[in-house]
Amino acid sequence: MLKARTDEVRAALDQVTDPELDESVVELGFVTGIDIAEDGAVSVGFRLPTYWCAANFSYLMAADMRDAVAALPWVTRADVRLDEHMFIDEINNGVAEGKDFADAFPQEAGENLAGIRRHFGLKSFERRQEALLRHLLAAGHDAQAFLDLTVEGLERLALDGEGPALRARYLARRPLAGGEDLAFVTSAGERIMHETLSVYLRHIRRVGLNAEFNGALCRGLLAARYGEAPSTLPEEPGLADFIRQGVAGSDQTARP
Repeated sequence: MLKARTDEVRAALDQVTDPELDESVVELGFVTGIDIAEDGAVSVGFRLPTYWCAANFSYLMAADMRDAVAALPWVTRADVRLDEHMFIDEINNGVAEGKDFADAFPQEAGENLAGIRRHFGLKSFERRQEALLRHLLAAGHDAQAFLDLTVEGLERLALDGEGPALRARYLARRPLAGGEDLAFVTSAGERIMHETLSVYLRHIRRVGLNAEFNGALCRGLLAARYGEAPSTLPEEPGLADFIRQGVAGSDQTARP
């Protein structure tokens, strides 16, 4: 039973994403341990790539992890503990007490969990949208036709390859943009025009590039900090490898 419950907790945590990278905290290597007591209390340990990772999305991840675990029917209590962070007490105590980010960090005026979640959610909306739009174009779908689709029409559209998975990920974020009942709108809920689609794609591509760069940076920093490489590091040498090697080289140079 313990293994089955541990698997359930891990599956729940796998649905929680780093808000900036839009990647699972499990796949990123952030989850360090899962302890389950006989009475159904669950304790989750997690870490971040640096001591100074931004407090707002660190807090958001901790709160989302707690909520994801607490939602399991047999869990009686969910405790999430961040390790080695400059705001460790504020984050751990605030999440344990169920505080909003604005209450745990009163100096961050105007920021609350709902606002932070929406801000990063819209960034992931654009990233997922770009991936789906480019897939549709590469598969030969007519741009004017799919830009005129409603959400229901997109759900019925025949897709192949990775299309269904890209659609499901995108539609999970689509409600954030609001606006018309069109399947594809901007993050402000406005219609995407066929005539300016290429310009629009270049615009939102910057969001994806930024996330990809930050993802490589986070993996490299995590590997350098803890002396291990997450399973999702690319096989080919890249930015993460460069960072890891650079830190290792600096350590060696500093040794007498």
